[in-house]
Amino acid sequence: MDTVETMRDRFIDITAGLLDTDPRLAVVLADISAAGFADAAVRHPHRVINVGIREQLLIGAAGGLALAGLRPVAHTFASFLVERPFEQVKLDLGHQGVGAVLVSASGSYDWPAGGRTHMAPGDVALLDTLPGWNVHVPGHPDEAEALLRHAAAAGDSLQYVRLSVHSNAYALPVEPGRFLTVRQGNGPVVLAVGPMLDAVLMATEGLDVTVLYAATVRPFDAAGLRAALGGVADVVLVEPYLAGTSANAAHDALAHLPHRVLALGVPREEHRHYGTIPEHLAAYGLDAAGLRRRITDFLDHGRTA
Repeated sequence: MDTVETMRDRFIDITAGLLDTDPRLAVVLADISAAGFADAAVRHPHRVINVGIREQLLIGAAGGLALAGLRPVAHTFASFLVERPFEQVKLDLGHQGVGAVLVSASGSYDWPAGGRTHMAPGDVALLDTLPGWNVHVPGHPDEAEALLRHAAAAGDSLQYVRLSVHSNAYALPVEPGRFLTVRQGNGPVVLAVGPMLDAVLMATEGLDVTVLYAATVRPFDAAGLRAALGGVADVVLVEPYLAGTSANAAHDALAHLPHRVLALGVPREEHRHYGTIPEHLAAYGLDAAGLRRRITDFLDHGRTA
């Protein structure tokens, strides 16, 4: 049986190849995915560095490499890449004024059996407390490749690429920083982020809404959101991480208009019964049936008002 390629698989292949062509690029690992970079480490022993299970050192080493003129790519699970070493992300990268590419895996619910230690639904919200971060949430391995190549080549900027096992069936021609119109309607806008698109399309079938797709959420495409508005300035956000993460960005984009925003995503309450990814999505109300119910309720209340 053929195995399905994941975004993480594509990340390893693409980044190993970029090490061969870009002498500035360096990869810093904390054991996670180290086996995938074994051959690259033989070819580039000074630019593939595994610090072991020391996530604060992972970011500190990335900051040091950036100060030395390299373009570091730091990689591990999201909970160990953003949450655990957050002080180092804030100081060793942001405060020092250097750039890096952070590439995560196992985001909100990728490995439910791993438990809460391996879940990071608050990662994007946490990065929102810091200035200058570009955040990409691909929904397919092909999109991950495009966004990884963009992030690696983006000078000395701060880039976060959030990879997931959860994926859409098909890739779209994503452009960093721009929302794509996937379905045109006359009513509210439903903005699907990354791997939430397939469920959103199923949930909104037959509804008079415009479906936008975001594979980059920071910077937030405020102009694209405004341009997609129909007769009402109502927006539904569907994000694969903490509910409400982009709500302020949407409110800012629509500040000159009377509007409503429904923010859907992973709740703050912890689900302690760990199941499969589809079971988590259903528990969060983020499967097609749950989204359909919540979106139609929002639209019905808008018509009543």
